[in-house]
Amino acid sequence: MAKQAAPALETSLDNLESLVERMESGDLTLEESLKAFEEGVRLSRECQQALQQAEQKVRILLEQT
Repeated sequence: MAKQAAPALETSLDNLESLVERMESGDLTLEESLKAFEEGVRLSRECQQALQQAEQKVRILLEQT
């Protein structure tokens, strides 16, 4: 699970960074900006979920020691 979470997190973060750069360029139409924003929210949630899973795993490991 942790091995899959790290690449997924990195990919989502890379995609989010690229999306932010596109949005900051000011070249998107309003409709494109709204779609990009929706995608950014989705990616942000994915990142947050992956981080929560990693945090939970760390807690479990610390409790075992």
